Amino acid sequence: MTDKFLKQLNEYSSLTEEKMAEYLDNSGIPEDLSEVMKYSVMAGGKRLRPALVLSCSSLLGGKIEDAIPFAYAMEFIHTYSLIHDDLPALDNDDYRRGKLTSHKKFGEDKAILAGDALISFAFEIMLEACKNMNQTKAAMFISQAAGARGMVAGQWVDVKLNGQFVDEKTMEYIHLNKTAALIIGALKAGASCANAGEKDIEKMSAFGREIGYTFQIIDDILDVVGDSAELGKATGSDEANNKTTYVTLFGLENAKKEAERHTEIALEQLSEYGENAWFLRELAKYLLNRKK
Repeated sequence: MTDKFLKQLNEYSSLTEEKMAEYLDNSGIPEDLSEVMKYSVMAGGKRLRPALVLSCSSLLGGKIEDAIPFAYAMEFIHTYSLIHDDLPALDNDDYRRGKLTSHKKFGEDKAILAGDALISFAFEIMLEACKNMNQTKAAMFISQAAGARGMVAGQWVDVKLNGQFVDEKTMEYIHLNKTAALIIGALKAGASCANAGEKDIEKMSAFGREIGYTFQIIDDILDVVGDSAELGKATGSDEANNKTTYVTLFGLENAKKEAERHTEIALEQLSEYGENAWFLRELAKYLLNRKK
């Protein structure tokens, strides 16, 4: 992980946070609702999905002003999903990024409504940004990734099979949708904002799928060996909930090898882009080696 990569990641993060704060402060949202929305939105995090939108668009020759609305819309969608995931009916988590989860801070009713507001706001932002067919396609890619053929589908199967043993094929379906879908959607949206053709969109989709798997495998590993203070949330929840993970299926060492394998496949997708793809290469390695 190079200083150059961290500097660029921080620039993407700062730009995203600046735009999110600007919209939340000047949008006519009731002040107390805005407070609950901002509590989770501005709680930190890697801002991975916005960085994928912006870096992919840049790689393929796009303008940052065309991609930025889709970048922070992605983060609003991601944050809504975290608020709802943390609820007692789903993962029942008390902490997120080292802070009380939204429902613990404000109550379940307000947390649910704040999540609803964030996803609605995200679509409003994207629709306002659509000035041509490629931007409309970017909004469609994100919508598909977030919905019943993407993230929600993965969450649905995860909830349905909660506490039951699942085989490798089912687990991969869950993670392809629950985790990787938004990552793939971010990359496809960034590519579309750059007016990319189908070949580039497919390459970015394949790259996103592989780093999505890596992201989830490392999550599973960190739930076993991670530091809860560094992670900002409790560890050991997968075992406590009798959840099938890459670690329970393959063991710790083989899970690490699986993460490395998926990262290698991801990097192969970038080979034809040469040095211009340096940020995405570094990001893939960053996800493989992350500690939180």
